[in-house]
Amino acid sequence: MTKEQPPIHVGIDVSKDKLAVAIAGGGVRDEVLSLGTFENAPASVDWLLKRLSGRGAPVSVCYEAGPTGYGLYRQVRAFGFECCVVAPSLIPVRAGERVRTDRLDAIRLARLLRAGELTPIWVSDETHEAMRDLVRARESAAEDQRHKRQLVSAFMLRHGRIYHRTKPWTMRYRRWLQSQSFDHQAHQIALQEMLQAERNATERVDRLTKHIEALVPEWDLAPTLKALQALRGVALINAVTFMAEIGDVRRFETPVKLMAYLGLVPSRILDRKNDQAWRDYPGRQLLSSS
Repeated sequence: MTKEQPPIHVGIDVSKDKLAVAIAGGGVRDEVLSLGTFENAPASVDWLLKRLSGRGAPVSVCYEAGPTGYGLYRQVRAFGFECCVVAPSLIPVRAGERVRTDRLDAIRLARLLRAGELTPIWVSDETHEAMRDLVRARESAAEDQRHKRQLVSAFMLRHGRIYHRTKPWTMRYRRWLQSQSFDHQAHQIALQEMLQAERNATERVDRLTKHIEALVPEWDLAPTLKALQALRGVALINAVTFMAEIGDVRRFETPVKLMAYLGLVPSRILDRKNDQAWRDYPGRQLLSSS
């Protein structure tokens, strides 16, 4: 009877060009070894995975979430190994652990993975990630549009041109802007260029909105989007933005965890002088703006 090999835990420190790799055996007292540095390319990763599979033991891999995305995660999973992506803010740090190098970070990840002290984050599938990128592209375009409109409004206010109706950026408002004339040609040119920039930004927002509307029916979350739009004040873009950022809400075990993810759980700090409470928003600005 063949004895089952102890599992291998692999920690990878990922950067744009290279991967620092370390492995930890299944035993608590087994040494954590650095395997060296590899090129951050699919061919190199494939070679590394084949080398690990040759050991005949179960393999689990982990790395920190970062700007390189989830390509490594998907390649490892496609190979048949377990893989988890961990948030840097949730990685335990030993007291006095101040030296940071790629090699030491990989060793630390392998050691913590073996100890079961890492908390994996949710990784979306490729379709969901693509829709989220499209939603964020539209949000970026909408932010650019707001900025262009603010420039026009500030320019008109600076020159004493006040629009007395309450709702700006209607067709009537645009006609009013086009009717404005200035004594100096430079002012006229500046206004026309700002108006053209605003039109370009608006057309970009409209294009991206139409792309989102066309792709939503093909998304597996389309029924959920339809249900969300039954709520008062929730339109398609609001619903798509929410679901693109949240993903599958079933991944949250309780409503409190969902609220914490959104940054809606109040935090309180107490000291001798004051008693303050505030809400903490951990990078969910896009959701709050939707």
